[in-house]
Amino acid sequence: MVKETAGPAADKNRYSLSENVFTAPNLEPALYIVSTPIGNLGDITVRALETLAAASVIACEDTRVTATLTQRFSLKTPLLPYHEHNADKQRPKILEALAEGRAVALVSDAGTPLVSDPGYRLVRDVVAEGHKVIPIPGASAPLAGLVAAGLPSDTVLFAGFLPQKGGPKTRRLEELAKVPSTLIFFESPHRTAATLALMAELLGPGREAVVARELTKRFETFERGTLEDLSTRFEGRQVKGEIVILVGPPEDKPEAEVDDLDALLSEALTEMPVSAAAKKISKATGLDRNEVYKRALELKADDA
Repeated sequence: MVKETAGPAADKNRYSLSENVFTAPNLEPALYIVSTPIGNLGDITVRALETLAAASVIACEDTRVTATLTQRFSLKTPLLPYHEHNADKQRPKILEALAEGRAVALVSDAGTPLVSDPGYRLVRDVVAEGHKVIPIPGASAPLAGLVAAGLPSDTVLFAGFLPQKGGPKTRRLEELAKVPSTLIFFESPHRTAATLALMAELLGPGREAVVARELTKRFETFERGTLEDLSTRFEGRQVKGEIVILVGPPEDKPEAEVDDLDALLSEALTEMPVSAAAKKISKATGLDRNEVYKRALELKADDA
């Protein structure tokens, strides 16, 4: 990092920080995966600024969003729109630039690129063409939420966005219900309440959870409680901002013996349909809901 001390500063490789102007060193040809702030622009790293300043082009999701960043730090590097809708058209341009020996920076609208976005296809093609890929680490919403959540962090599963439709969403949560890890999800504000309610039903009402909102921004909040508590708290509530939901690992429960399961199911089946009985007993015993449902159908058939 070389500070400009006198004379007019050239645009090439230049950036400003705290009213000082610096010139970044030249970069070797490569695709640079550059993390950018998730809300607070002060979280940019010096290495990220040097990389963005010295790159030949910055490939970004939305040029308007990235322009806010480049203007803040007086970056003059050209911006190239690159997102899932134009990737097939733009990817050859990026590969051509790398083949010409240029440095290309890839950023997302916020945070670390390739986390819950399709940028991995570009990385795969760049590697296949024999070019280098260099990560420039920095801000990440899942990690920011995790370190402040107070949930176990030794084993973590990042699940990204859940499917929007009911059936696939339910199946995905059922698949994750027994994973012995803290689960991390992204969610849109208008689906947060419904998602928490479904999580309480399928993951267990007593599971510890945290809803992190507007991380690193002015109105950053962490709401903690069980999934049941949070579901009740968010019901009917207007939620704004970026949301990260974190759910603690399931408690270890001794699995019910088959005889005990049959007795519990038989009693429940006298009062409710098969699906409701399976749901109730699965929640009470910690057994897999699909297995309990299958056994309930067998018991129902035996009694017919």
